[in-house]
Amino acid sequence: MKINRVGVDLAKNVFQLHGADHKGKAVWKRQLPRSKWIKILCETVKPGTEIGMEACAGAHHWARLLTHRGYAVKIIPPQFVKPFVKNNKNDANDAQAICEAMGRPNMHPVKVKTVAQQDIQPVPGNRRYFCCCPYLKHRFNGPKRPVGEAFNSLSL
Repeated sequence: MKINRVGVDLAKNVFQLHGADHKGKAVWKRQLPRSKWIKILCETVKPGTEIGMEACAGAHHWARLLTHRGYAVKIIPPQFVKPFVKNNKNDANDAQAICEAMGRPNMHPVKVKTVAQQDIQPVPGNRRYFCCCPYLKHRFNGPKRPVGEAFNSLSL
């Protein structure tokens, strides 16, 4: 059993994995709990294998973890995965669709963000409210004053 690609459907408690060979044939399907999925994936799949996930905030965390362990990770935007879902929407079908979508030659994955990039991402939108709207600025200066000061001190 040679696994070339693995599609992972991320969820709160249970992750669905779908492994395919070089022809795209399904050779490995597992539903694993959150606490054990990385360990079992590393035992079953060799480093260097492509791992695909649907883009979300948690996907960047798992992508960093898997990249550190030697896997090639692709994060695919949800709008590019949706056309590959064949039947009813469930975790197994989503994992299969992710695996198929990442195998397409013209698929452009999302770049994996660092922790710092994820931390700073909401700042520009929030800064606008604190700097440009005096009503909101004074209203939020009470209990959240340090946060407001942090946004005002940023030079974006």
